[in-house]
Amino acid sequence: MKLLEELCVASGISGFEDDVRAIMERELSKSCTDVRVDNFGNVIGRKGKGKIRIMLAAHMDEVGLMVKYIDKEGFISFVKVGGIDDRILLHQRVVVNGKRGSVPGIIGLKPPHLQKDEERKKVVKHDELFIDIGASSVKEAEKIVSVGDSIIFEASFGALSKKLFYGKAIDDRLGCYMLCKIMEKIPHSIGAEVFAVGTTQEEVGLKGARVAAYGINPDYAIAIDTTISGDTPGIKEIESNLKLGKGPCITLMEAGGRGVVSHPKIRDVLIKTAKKLKIPYQVDVLEGGMTDAAIIYLTREGIPSGAVSCATRYIHGPTGVFNLDDLKNTVKLVENTVKSLK
Repeated sequence: MKLLEELCVASGISGFEDDVRAIMERELSKSCTDVRVDNFGNVIGRKGKGKIRIMLAAHMDEVGLMVKYIDKEGFISFVKVGGIDDRILLHQRVVVNGKRGSVPGIIGLKPPHLQKDEERKKVVKHDELFIDIGASSVKEAEKIVSVGDSIIFEASFGALSKKLFYGKAIDDRLGCYMLCKIMEKIPHSIGAEVFAVGTTQEEVGLKGARVAAYGINPDYAIAIDTTISGDTPGIKEIESNLKLGKGPCITLMEAGGRGVVSHPKIRDVLIKTAKKLKIPYQVDVLEGGMTDAAIIYLTREGIPSGAVSCATRYIHGPTGVFNLDDLKNTVKLVENTVKSLK
């Protein structure tokens, strides 16, 4: 749990994954033969020898914000980095990664007491909001923050119950955690080359996975990520029937086919492995959202790819919720699928 918490609270919006990368380098070095960082910032650990190359990918970046402008009173305007619903931003606590360290801030707006009727009825867009860091002028603000600084939601991690936990950036620090644990369990004598890749800039176009897959040129690939749980009020089963605690989610199709259409071999081996080992699993057909698998399988002449995810609540928000058993079962499923693929 210590590693999982460390990953969740670490700062790392797309293109600014340095803190997460350092953790991944450290952890993968414990189990892999060698670990390197490529030109795009992806962390790549390698283990085993053989003719078959298998790539496992989990993205290190999280959705967040970036400083766009500082006004004369010292308030910050920002842009979104990745897919964030404007409705969740108001009054959130954030951290600006400034030149002198972390700077706390609060996302603000004119209070409802001063709003006109038409203002109260509309959804407030992010460009109407501002971040208050307690500065009294642009001169004071610029001593600690600059245009282009990354901004994350305030770090959080904890337990709701014995099995349900919450945390910042669980998309996809859960995947990063599971990737490290999978590599610990895969033996050096597996008879294949297994590459564990912590990818960059997934939330803004699956960019790191494209670069890493081109360089590795694997025979098979599996993305390890999070997906939308449907077990909360307001979500119909026809929209998502996935539930926390019901096992790993094996993806068949993403984004109505615009994302990965899982290769039959990857799909079948995942399902057969789950059945053989009596691992509970769920089948995931997504109308929206993509994983690194969506770009890996288009690389070079095409790479047979699939995705396995953990169902999570409140994805792309300041805090998400997940089930510990799902993590353990996903590790077990992917570890044994890799052994079968070789």
